[in-house]
Amino acid sequence: MVILGIETSCDETSASILKDGRILSNVIVSQLVHSEYGGVVPYLASKDHEKLVHRVVLQSVEDSSLSFDDITAIAVTQGPGLIGSLLIGLNYAKGLSIGLKIPLIGINHLHGHIASGLIDNNIDFPFLCLLVSGGHTQILKIENETDYIVLSKTVDDAAGEAFDKGARILGLKYPGGPEIDKASLNGKLGEYKFTIPKVKSNIADFSFSGLKTALLYKVNKLSKETMENEISNIAACYQESIIDTLFDKLKIVLNENRVNNILIVGGVSANTRFRIKSKGFMSDNNVNIIFPDLKYCTDNAAMIAMAGYMKYKKGLSSNIDILPFSSIKN
Repeated sequence: MVILGIETSCDETSASILKDGRILSNVIVSQLVHSEYGGVVPYLASKDHEKLVHRVVLQSVEDSSLSFDDITAIAVTQGPGLIGSLLIGLNYAKGLSIGLKIPLIGINHLHGHIASGLIDNNIDFPFLCLLVSGGHTQILKIENETDYIVLSKTVDDAAGEAFDKGARILGLKYPGGPEIDKASLNGKLGEYKFTIPKVKSNIADFSFSGLKTALLYKVNKLSKETMENEISNIAACYQESIIDTLFDKLKIVLNENRVNNILIVGGVSANTRFRIKSKGFMSDNNVNIIFPDLKYCTDNAAMIAMAGYMKYKKGLSSNIDILPFSSIKN
């Protein structure tokens, strides 16, 4: 079984080839045009996808040492994401599906992130999954390869947004997560305190919107000279507050849903401090935490191919969400 995965939900154009659960290729082109704007510009993102998607797919097929005739099905991100960007990938995948006369599998981007942790990892079901990306922060209970229950979510900003907006306040580049990660390496913890409010409706839910405001107030009180000297300390304390919140909420959910394994996925899962602190959490709570390989943390087509592979296997018996090429309308 050979799956071609295509990912164009935001600012990465990516294609991947998976054969029988093993990734043969994974080509990712990250768009650099957005760095000067401090965030993703949807119009520019879709135009770049339009230019890149065919070349990226060709490169992925070539890297796999297979041909288009070997492909069993195409898995493509259908949402959530930027509408214009998604349409580029969906329309390309639709046309290729018709041309090759093979099924097209629509993949939820979040399901893709979950699947990223199952690449080269064997995890017994059920397990908890903490999904922390630029647009989403959730804790889910994964019942099997395709079924999951959302137990906790953010009521406003996601953790990734808190990193991006925090980096902008600190005068760091976009994307903010890696920049704060680097800036905090020499910072002293405890120099600055940040309080993140609790969500009354569900104590396991996340709220990060007030954090960036607290950071802005602290930064505005500092002189330019002080700011230059303190940026590492501020970044370290700000980052610590986000990570501590993630683990605090995870502990609440874990106490109510006892499992042996926790999967942490999404762009924020690549954070250095996050991975270090996970070791203490594992020891304190007698649980195993699994992270994806770093190359699968941010948006990529390998995770979409893996999700498509799992969905296709289940669809062989149930035909759930799999579109044969003949059913696709022009």
